[in-house]
Order: sequence, then C-alpha cells, then structure tokens
Amino acid sequence: MLLSTTVTFAAEELVVYSARNEQLIKPLFDAYTAETGTAIKFITDKEGPLLERLKAEGKNTPADMLITVDAGNLWLAAKEGVLAKVNSKTLKANIPAYLRDPDNRWFGLSVRARTIVYSTARVKPADLSTYEALGDASWKGRLCLRTSKKVYNQSLVAMMIARHGEAKTEEIVKSWVANLATDVFPDDTKLMEAIAAGQCDVGIVNTYYYGRLMMKQPESLLALFWPNQQDRGVHVNVSGAGVTAHSKHRAAAVKFLEWLSSKKAQNLFADENMEYPANPKFKPHAGVAAWGTFKPDTINVSKAGSLQAKAVMLMDRAGYK
Repeated sequence: MLLSTTVTFAAEELVVYSARNEQLIKPLFDAYTAETGTAIKFITDKEGPLLERLKAEGKNTPADMLITVDAGNLWLAAKEGVLAKVNSKTLKANIPAYLRDPDNRWFGLSVRARTIVYSTARVKPADLSTYEALGDASWKGRLCLRTSKKVYNQSLVAMMIARHGEAKTEEIVKSWVANLATDVFPDDTKLMEAIAAGQCDVGIVNTYYYGRLMMKQPESLLALFWPNQQDRGVHVNVSGAGVTAHSKHRAAAVKFLEWLSSKKAQNLFADENMEYPANPKFKPHAGVAAWGTFKPDTINVSKAGSLQAKAVMLMDRAGYK
C-alpha cells in the first residue's frame, strides 16, 4: 500500500524551469499545490542558461515546463526543439492567437506593453503620437533609450520590421539615435529616473517598470502614453510557458498550463509583476487599470523571435548601441 501511495505522488509532481523570478512564480505554484495536491519543484535562472540546460539534458531532463519572459525567448526555445506541441481547446479559448505560438508550443500568460513614458512637467500628451514620431526634429536632444542589447528593444524593433520592412525601420531607428539626449541606459528604471531628473523628456519602457517605480517614488512627474492608437497599436510582449519536449508527466503539465490560463492563476501571474492578464476575460490589477486602456498591436508576438537577428543587425547599422 505504501508503494502504491509513493508511485501516485511521484506521478503528481512537476518540475518547472523558470526565467521568471521566484517571488513572481512561487505564489502560483503554492496555489496550484493547495488546489490540486500536485507538488511543484522549480529551478530559476536566466533564460539563456535554462535553454542550454534543457538542450544538454535532452531526453534525460527532469523538467516538465519552461516559463520565460519575452516572446523572442519563447520562440527560440521552440526553434531549438525543447518545447512540445500542445493541442488544448482550453488554451486556444483562453489565450488569443496573437499571444501564442502558431504551432502551439508556447502560450503567453501575461502581457506587458513597451510604451512611451514622458515628463508631465515638460511634455503634453498632445505632443506625442507614435513610436516613429520620436524621431521628429521636435525631440532632438530630448529622447532617452535603453540599450539595444536588451531583448525587449530587440523585440520592439523586430515587430517594427514586421510592420514596416527593414529599410523604413532602419530610418526610424536612425532618427531615434539622432535625437538621443545622452548615452543609452542599462535598464528602464534608470531611464525613467533620468527623465524625472530633467536629463531628457521622453523614452520607451515596459509598463511594469513604470508601475514599480511609481510605487516607490509616487512623486515622480512621469506618465505613460499609448502610441499608434490610430494605426497598428501599442507594442506588446508576453511572459509565457510551454511543456517540455521530454516531459515525463505530460498530461499533468498540460493540465497545469491550462490552469495558468484560468482566472485565479491569471491574476496571480499578472498582478505580482504589474502586468496584464493574457486571458482577455480577466481584468488587470486596479493599479494597472488606472493607466488607462489601449489598442494593442495584434501581429503575432512570435515575430519578435523570427525577426530578432535582423533587428539586432539593423540596430547595429543604425548606431543604436
């Protein structure tokens, strides 16, 4: 009888590799274990080392699921063959097509917008319109950008290539570089602090970085602007997950992935990092909702991966460091 109990428990244990920080995912795992009895072991690391680990382990991997940030990273994991196709009516119903892999190897679980942030002391919303317009002469010496080495900007430029083609996108990126007030920043927080300090007036950041900063420094004279509302919409990206190609508990992993697209999990997943639920049936945290609604760009986010190499080369040619 004891042997039978042990075998049953082992079948209900999942192993997750996560590039999302422990404080953002552990509440999810604890909630799922409490609800289902399925134990979840997890390892956190940067997306690159986790992907290399999965490739090296091959069929011997203990991992049942990979959770990572940015569609470019999810696309690469799928391309490298470490994620399995999942044919789930639940996931297809809960996650919009543009937020998941066209071949159903990964699914977006939370959404972040990479949008414009500006100084409310020196910029009026009416002065702003599109990402492209940040290259206009009126922003000369007033624009701040994060380094092109970060995948978030690589994905933004990749999606612009998908919309505009390489030649026009290169012109746009060159115009941004020409308008820079200072050297590029290592992260979005330092960029926003520079705007608040008067070093520049406008920049491009992920929404959750803005949320984090405003929680710590609510007196900062900063606000978000939703660009391109008259055409393609705001650039969005995802944190997401997929079942590993060599999962030993595939059925249980699929069940967990489906649960992650449900109401309780969606709010836990998104709210912890001030993101938007990927499932459009559920509302974001009140603090996030207060930023206002926007029309997102609904081109499939997998383009952030498939065009990433072109984006990196383009930014290099444009002098965007």
